[in-house]
This record gives sequence, C-alpha cells and structure tokens, in this order.
Amino acid sequence: MAEAAAKSDFQELIESVEALPLDDREILMDIINRRIIEQKREELVADMEESLQAYRKGEIRIGTVDDLLRDLDEDLRA
Repeated sequence: MAEAAAKSDFQELIESVEALPLDDREILMDIINRRIIEQKREELVADMEESLQAYRKGEIRIGTVDDLLRDLDEDLRA
C-alpha cells in the first residue's frame, strides 16, 4: 500500500516537473545534479575518514596484491 502511494507521489512529482517551463526544468536538473555530486562527495569523505580510523586502530593493513594473495592463501589453509 505504501509503495502504491510512493509511486503516486513520484508520478505527481514528475508531472509537476513536466509542467514547468523548459528553462526551469534545466535549472532544476542542474540543482539536483549539483546536490547529488555534493552528497556523493560527503559520502566519500566519510568513507575515507572511517578507513583512516580503522588504519590507525590497526584494523587494516597496507600491502601489495601479492601480500593480499598470500594472506588469503594462508587463511584458506588455516
């Protein structure tokens, strides 16, 4: 039921956007694209900070692909 309401809301949104003049739709697209880019940037920064904290805690290691393969091989043998 909630899914049907969400689709209805989404359809209403699309119809509202389509009713805008072309210039306004282009401006809206630009605004939305910029906000998406900013959100992705913020998520990337959060992921990087989380990785850095894990590295500082010794929860992750840095190495080569060969190091990774060797560790995986050792894990499989254990």
